[in-house]
Amino acid sequence: MPRPKAKTPTPIGKRIKAVRTKKKMTLDQIANDTGFSIDYLKSIESGKEMPPVGTLLQISRSLHIDSGELLRDEQEALDQRADAYAKRTRNYAYTTLTPGAEHKHLKAFRIAIEAGQAHKGVGYQHEGEEFVYVLDGEIELTVGENVNRLVPGQSLHFNSGIQHHMRNIGDADAQLLVVVYNP
Repeated sequence: MPRPKAKTPTPIGKRIKAVRTKKKMTLDQIANDTGFSIDYLKSIESGKEMPPVGTLLQISRSLHIDSGELLRDEQEALDQRADAYAKRTRNYAYTTLTPGAEHKHLKAFRIAIEAGQAHKGVGYQHEGEEFVYVLDGEIELTVGENVNRLVPGQSLHFNSGIQHHMRNIGDADAQLLVVVYNP
């Protein structure tokens, strides 16, 4: 007997566009709220770019929705498949550790950054605070102009309103616990 097909989750970019158009918001409005270019927002909506966690938080704040609403389909698919779910961006993967935390200010993620890779594109900057704890690997986390090198067991708590970048400076993949507080 054939197995029933699991529901295919709607890509995040399509969900962002659906919410934006339902709320009659323009790309201009989202760009002005987030500081991202219209071209970058279009590439997210079209699925050409997978937005990192900080970007999702900024876009969901601009749309006046909880970021969990954008990740809900993936979490439902996770429950159906019962295997690990990790969303990939260009050079790293993230897994939400706080599914179903709608309307909460605190979100936790497990992030894996490939060896020798850095976040590409825009710098990250979003209202609130961020806590990064290194589980494995060696990373460089630049907050403003201050460069921090972190190894397993080390952490950094910083104002996420300051532009920040992260990259794996080691020869092995890095695993991080990242907690984001968004007021």
